[in-house]
Amino acid sequence: MRTLLAVLIAFASPAFAANPEIKKGEVVVVPIHGQISDAQFFFLRRIIKQADSAGAAAVILDIDTPGGSLSATEKICQTLLKAQVPVYAYINTNAASAGALIAMATRAIYMAPVSAIGAAAPVMGTGQEMEKTMTAKVVSYYSGYFRSVAAQHGYNPELVDAFMNLDKEVKVGDRVLNPKGAILTLSAQEAVEQINGKPLLASGIAKSVEEVAGSAGLRAKEVARVEPSGFEAAAQWITVLAPMFLLGGIIGAYMEFKTPGFGVAGTIAALCFLLFFTGHYIAGLTGFEVVAVFFLGLILIVVELLFFPGVLVLAGIGTALMFGALLFAMVDYYPGQPVDLSFDIFLLPVANLLIALVLAAIAASLIARFLPELPLFNRLVLAKRQPSGPSFGVPSPALFSKTVNTGDIGIVRSMLRPVGKAEFGAALLDVVANGEFVPEGRRVRVLRAGGDAIVVEEVEP
Repeated sequence: MRTLLAVLIAFASPAFAANPEIKKGEVVVVPIHGQISDAQFFFLRRIIKQADSAGAAAVILDIDTPGGSLSATEKICQTLLKAQVPVYAYINTNAASAGALIAMATRAIYMAPVSAIGAAAPVMGTGQEMEKTMTAKVVSYYSGYFRSVAAQHGYNPELVDAFMNLDKEVKVGDRVLNPKGAILTLSAQEAVEQINGKPLLASGIAKSVEEVAGSAGLRAKEVARVEPSGFEAAAQWITVLAPMFLLGGIIGAYMEFKTPGFGVAGTIAALCFLLFFTGHYIAGLTGFEVVAVFFLGLILIVVELLFFPGVLVLAGIGTALMFGALLFAMVDYYPGQPVDLSFDIFLLPVANLLIALVLAAIAASLIARFLPELPLFNRLVLAKRQPSGPSFGVPSPALFSKTVNTGDIGIVRSMLRPVGKAEFGAALLDVVANGEFVPEGRRVRVLRAGGDAIVVEEVEP
C-alpha cells in the first residue's frame, strides 16, 4: 500500500499535475517546442480530444521546433485533421522540417515578425543525409502524404515539394518559387506575400498568440495555455508496455482472488491497473467513462462473491465489462466522430490484450505448480497437497490437531473462496472449502485436519 500511496502522491504533485479543465468557448494554446517526438503526439492528441469534448473555440499551436520524427509528425497531422475544433498555427519563431509540415495540417498559419518556415528534407536521426535511394523512397512517400495534408486546408501542395524535394523545381504560376537543387525556407514576410491574389502560405504576421486569435476572428472568453505534465513522457512507455501492465494486473488479481483479505497481490494489481489507465488517459486514448465501466465490472464481481456465490451471472457480466474497458482504453477514438469499427483500429488493442491473457494463463499455471515449493513463499501460499489456492498465515500441523478434529463444526468468518477463515470455539483458523465457495456466517464441518490444511464442507441449513 505504501507504493500505491507514493504513486498517488506523485500524481498529485505539481510536477505531475494535470492541466486545468478546458472550458467551453476558450482558445487553447498548445506549445509545440523542441524535437518532434511521440511524446508530443500523445500530449497533443489528449488536448485535442479534451478541446473537442469541452467545445473550445479553437486551438492554437505555438510552434518553435527544429524538426523531428517523421512518423510522429504523420500521427500529429492525422490528429489535427480529425479535430472538430478549429486549429491554427503560430510560428514562434521556427517551424523547420517537421514543424512546417505540422503547420500545414492546421486551418491557417500566422507567423511572428521574425520567424521562418520550411527546410523539411528528410535526414537520418543522427542528422546525417540518407543514402540516395533511401532518400528518394522517403521523399516520394512523405511528399505525397503531406501534399494531401496541405490540400485539406487549401495550401498549395507544391510547397511541400519545395520544402522536401531537392530534385524538383517548384513554380507558382509563372514564377519559379524554388529552383531544382535547393530546399525552400520562407521568412514571415515571404510567407505572407500575395501571389495571384492569395497569400503564398501564411495568413498574416502577429506579435503574440492573442493577436493571432484576433486576426483569426476568434471571440474567445479567454485564452488558456496548457503544458505537458511530468507524466506525459512516461505515458509513451506505458502504452508501449501495455501488455506487461495488463499482465501484472491480471496476475495480481488472480493471486488476490485466491487469498483471504487484501494484501501484496491486490496492491500490485491495483497499481498496475492504475498505471495502465492513467498512462492511456495521459496519452489521450481513454477517458474516465472507460475507467467507470471497469470499476462497475469489478463491483459486479465483488457483489456476486459476497452475496450470490455460485450464480456466475453477475461475475460473467462484470468480467466482460472489465475486459471490454481494458480493450477500449487502448482504442484511439476521437470525440464527435462515428466510432470506427475497422480492423485496423482494434488490431493493436486486441493484440495487447491477447498477449496479456496468454502470458497470464502461463504465469498462473507456473504459480500453481512451482510457487508453493519456494521457501520464500511459505507464508504466502498453501502447499500443493491443498485442493485449492493460496492463503496467508497457515497454522502449523501441530496446531491443527490440538484445535480441531474431523467432524467439528465451525462458523465462517471470512468468505471461503475457497480459502478463508472459520471460527471453532475460541480459535480463528485458516481453512479450505472442499468444493463451492462458502459465504460468511455459514456453518462448516471439518472433513480433514492435519498435514498442511484444514479442509471443510458447508453444513446444510
